[in-house]
Amino acid sequence: MRNLTKVEIKALIQKVFAPQADDRRLAILLDVPNQQFSDHDQWRDRRWMAFEWKQMLNEVKAELGLERVELFYYENVGSNNAELPSHVFQWPGDPRRVDIQRLKSEGQVAELKNCLAESDILLAPTEFSTTAPLKLLAKQYRFRAATMPGFSRDMIPALSVDYELIHQQVMQIKNRLDDAVGIKILLRADGKDYPLFVDVRHRAAHASSGLLRERGVAGNLPSGEAYIVPYEGELKEASRTEGILSVQFGDEIVIYKIQSNRAIQVLSNGAASKMESQKLREEPAYGNIAEIGFGVLARFGVQPVGETLLDEKLGLHIAFGRSDHFGGAISPRDFKNPKNVIHIDRIYIPEVQPKVQVKEVVFSYPEQRQECAIRNGIYTV
Repeated sequence: MRNLTKVEIKALIQKVFAPQADDRRLAILLDVPNQQFSDHDQWRDRRWMAFEWKQMLNEVKAELGLERVELFYYENVGSNNAELPSHVFQWPGDPRRVDIQRLKSEGQVAELKNCLAESDILLAPTEFSTTAPLKLLAKQYRFRAATMPGFSRDMIPALSVDYELIHQQVMQIKNRLDDAVGIKILLRADGKDYPLFVDVRHRAAHASSGLLRERGVAGNLPSGEAYIVPYEGELKEASRTEGILSVQFGDEIVIYKIQSNRAIQVLSNGAASKMESQKLREEPAYGNIAEIGFGVLARFGVQPVGETLLDEKLGLHIAFGRSDHFGGAISPRDFKNPKNVIHIDRIYIPEVQPKVQVKEVVFSYPEQRQECAIRNGIYTV
């Protein structure tokens, strides 16, 4: 089955991380099944791919200026972007056969903080996303990390795109978001229009272009997006984010009422609507509008694969949940239950939400200047 070759993975590390003279260790971090979340073929195959990366990187580590390439396992945290456990394990066996019970009985345990402090470059092709915690931990321990949640062999072509050119295009959108004070989003579903105004005052945008060359940074790979956290009302004035947001779940369109940057009510009916309404009642922080993102990889011929890691880099996406890892105000402390901590993206491309169309996205600037960024699903900038 297709995997990166030794030449390709060496080139990828050079391109993404630009190894420096003081880099010594590259670590690969993998989560493993437990009783609550059992193993499956794609998860098993991802661990095997990562194991092969470790073997190939060990063969070229001297050429990259590295002394060690190591693989660490940890018990999965059960949801995307939840906090990581305090301990990791090393285990020499077949990664396709590993689970937390085997690690606890046969593995060599180490503290996560020591693993991170001793690592310069980190790859995290995990089942559940580590982007939020690793963004914060990278600043603390000064490593740089590529988070790769849900990575599959279908995504390998997206690792060979021109990330220098992607960086240029991502920066063009980031600079516009930095200048903007608001984003007007108009979605259409089942013949109805749903307008949403997003308040982006008091915020700086972020560029995730696949170049992770400075210490203290972590980001997705594959990548190619600019994004911003809406103003969440943590200052003296309330957030102006309000309107209606439509999201497709299966065949059902769930309609959220947004007020002060939160989904406060589900206006639609159906099984998915009832489930989402229950989530908002039980965990209000789940309804926080945590991110507005703009992916650019579709311009480079990259196709969706059914995984958020890649698909969100193809167009508009809007996230619910925690935002602190992006510089926002909502953190795990704002959730009633630590197990409910989440950052989840809703992706607006035809392959993911065929019943919802992006009619228009307009950036609003000071002095009432406006610029259309997307019209009928196509970038105009």
